[in-house]
Amino acid sequence: MNDLRGCGTAIVTPFSDGRVDTAALAGLTAWQIGEGIDFLVVCGSTGEAQTLNEIERHTVLETVLTEANGRVPVMMGATSNDTARAVDDARRCGALGADYLLTAAPYYNKPGVEGMYRHFTSIADASACPVMVYNVPGRSAVNMPPALVRRLADHPNIIGLKESSGDLHQILHILRERPDGFAVFAGDDWLAMPVILAGGDGLISVTSNVIPKLMRKLAAFALLGESHAARDLHFRLMPLMDANFLESNPAPVKAALAAMRRIRNELRLPLMPASDTTTRIVTDHLRALAVEFPA
Repeated sequence: MNDLRGCGTAIVTPFSDGRVDTAALAGLTAWQIGEGIDFLVVCGSTGEAQTLNEIERHTVLETVLTEANGRVPVMMGATSNDTARAVDDARRCGALGADYLLTAAPYYNKPGVEGMYRHFTSIADASACPVMVYNVPGRSAVNMPPALVRRLADHPNIIGLKESSGDLHQILHILRERPDGFAVFAGDDWLAMPVILAGGDGLISVTSNVIPKLMRKLAAFALLGESHAARDLHFRLMPLMDANFLESNPAPVKAALAAMRRIRNELRLPLMPASDTTTRIVTDHLRALAVEFPA
């Protein structure tokens, strides 16, 4: 069931007066698909999932699934540091119709390798849809070493890894040791080009929230082995990639999307909207890429 390749957008969750803005979310979904994005990821960290209650998460998924209408796969984030809760979330995501499940390493608890293995396999056993595991030590405080990833890859319902360790040496070990059919996606925009050229299957992107067509093009060049074109485009996009993390994600991309009049510039506490300086830097980089802003 693993047919994921290319660029997937970790889509933001728009808010309006504190509530999920389903109209804006449907509009973003339609625009992303129209720009050629390969798949969408909802309720991840970019989607501020940890501030969404259960009903809101279901609303986000249903809105995106309805608008996508089968045109692209939709992956649902379901992460908890409580394994029982993560298992329940996985069951609900499958029942609601998600095509894939994305689940990150448990945060705060700092489990050991065996605890992470049992956590992920419990989720995969319960999930009706294929599972992608997510290594993000900067948020979870634990790293998934290559030996753990290789062990998880033997589970029939774990089909891939989103890798956000920022450690290219580790990622290369995972690519070398993975079995056939196990996908490896870059979870950091700046690592997309080297990871895909080294054999990875694509990226799950923050930056594609604002330039989906260009980020998909970058992934496509790399997947085709067109290394010079991938490198040149990657270097062209790097200033924007970097600017999107001048403050905590998703504040910079939400500021840019608001400037593009696609959403309101609202986040949920404890996150705050990006500063005027960051907003100016991000929008200047977008203008340099010929992105137009409404007057």
